[in-house]
Amino acid sequence: MEKTAIIFGSTTGMTEDIANKIASQLGVSKDNVYEVVKITPEIISQYDVLLLGSSTWGSGELQDDWYDGVEALKKSDLKGKKVSFFGTGDSESYPDTFCDALGLIYKEIQSSGATFIGQVDASEYTFDDSIAVVNGKFIGLALDETNESNKTDDRINRWIKSLVI
Repeated sequence: MEKTAIIFGSTTGMTEDIANKIASQLGVSKDNVYEVVKITPEIISQYDVLLLGSSTWGSGELQDDWYDGVEALKKSDLKGKKVSFFGTGDSESYPDTFCDALGLIYKEIQSSGATFIGQVDASEYTFDDSIAVVNGKFIGLALDETNESNKTDDRINRWIKSLVI
């Protein structure tokens, strides 16, 4: 397996829990799981694969720590790296911005030279709109722990199998 970093921003702990679950299932050690506030271009340069996790806040906003995290990513050389996303949102309360944070990060780094992996078919979800959907697929793993937590484990398992790392 290529050297993988899991980088997350989490305010309430929900996205952190998902990051740790993904790390456990992939066999990624805790030394390679980072809160986004701790990442630097030097850290990013050590990895072949970046799994980036964020919750979506309010009407489609990034988790607060990701604003600086996006800047660290933009200062990093991502050419040749594999990148995927995972995140949490609330499809019932915010159906028009479900998991938009993933799309916000993607838009900032989409021309970085990275290879984006782990897209997920959006047809299995109930929501109205999301900028994290490109050509009918979420750009990564979208989770709704508020309304569909019973689907989380299966969604994580299928996403992990789709990652080519």
